Amino acid sequence: MDKPDSVTSSESARPSLWRRYLEISLIWKLSVALVLGIVAGLIFGPGISVIQPLGDVFLRLLMMLVMPLILLTLIAGVASVSPKTLGRIGGKAFVYYLVTTAFAMSIGIGLALLMSPGAGLDMPAGDEDEGETAPPLSEVLVDIVPENIFGALAEGQVLAVMFFALCAGVALAYLQDSSDERLAGIAADIRRFVDGGVELVFLIIRGVLQYSPIGVFALIAVVVGETGSDALLPLLQLTGSVYAGIFVQILVYALMLLVFRAPVIRFFREAKEPMLTAFVTRSSGGTLPVSTQAAERLGVKKGVYSFTLPLGSTINMDGTAIYVGAATVFVANVTGTELSLTQIATVAAVGVLASIGTAGVPGAGLIMLTMAVTAAGLPMAPVALVAGIDAILDMGRTMCNVTGDLAGTRMIAKTEPGMLEEPRDPPAGKLEDSTQDGRKADDL
Repeated sequence: MDKPDSVTSSESARPSLWRRYLEISLIWKLSVALVLGIVAGLIFGPGISVIQPLGDVFLRLLMMLVMPLILLTLIAGVASVSPKTLGRIGGKAFVYYLVTTAFAMSIGIGLALLMSPGAGLDMPAGDEDEGETAPPLSEVLVDIVPENIFGALAEGQVLAVMFFALCAGVALAYLQDSSDERLAGIAADIRRFVDGGVELVFLIIRGVLQYSPIGVFALIAVVVGETGSDALLPLLQLTGSVYAGIFVQILVYALMLLVFRAPVIRFFREAKEPMLTAFVTRSSGGTLPVSTQAAERLGVKKGVYSFTLPLGSTINMDGTAIYVGAATVFVANVTGTELSLTQIATVAAVGVLASIGTAGVPGAGLIMLTMAVTAAGLPMAPVALVAGIDAILDMGRTMCNVTGDLAGTRMIAKTEPGMLEEPRDPPAGKLEDSTQDGRKADDL
């Protein structure tokens, strides 16, 4: 017997389980995954590492999108603005990143000197490995110009890909203004192709974000399971110093946003997804797809964020600077060394300059720490203690890095005419699309 029409229509109107899952705000799904991951890691311990592949897949999905995202969005963004405007944006971004990194380094050193992390700990014996070394600054500058753009894309050389995309974007901007109709027509076709590529990447990003709670759960569970709560106790002061510094640095971003008359609450509401993604993935580069979406929701135009966010993921490492400053003081305390003003100044300078040459991927902070410890003339052995909890510290410092990238992008867009579209608050009780792709804004 057929069901009544009213029952059939009621069942068809009821959203499916998958649809209801999609309608849940991503930040809530990520938060639940974060809590469940911590609980699972504490319960199962190192055995939880069997789910590591689930987290690795998430990281690979994000990293898969980084290079095409940088290449396509930067070409499209640069082609949409004049070379004169691009020069202003690049100069502002570079000054902002260097100044905030130097300030962050000072915060890390100052808080560590105040809290004295590492005092009373014993230096591990029989481990004098010097670890990895960062390339010299001259090599970094030369490598910005790629020998082979396809090789740079394959190897994930962010600065080299950005250099090519800048050149291509500027050339496309000039072609679009060409008086030759044939060249202008070719430029229009190329622009449509690039814009289509950008939309294609954004569509893939939205799909990847639906998998992100599974990846977050796996990554957090494995880190907690392998580290354990007891492993943090001997280094609790260092962890506290780093996270206190990160908290202060985020307050600095909030104050700077107020100076630029940016709505701070709205900023952090839109930034919470990339902040949490950065926290669990420990990758500024891998978080780029999520940061790009947040910048769009903040009203920043592609001409700004397509340049500042990839650049920031490479050279803006405020959280890492805090970590390096605090960890260097920790190493000095473990070895019973009292840092001189000259050593402190050297560590600060090396940390700021090293941020230019270290990529935004998990573990890059250890390279900067190695450089700072070596420059200060301290032994490398205590670095092994820091490496034991590097994953925990890396989460916070990467979140700080990404927050700084977004804050700088928002402030720079405010100073550029036509590069910021202030979003309107949705009517009470209603939600409006936050972007052109039709995704709903998060509930307050």
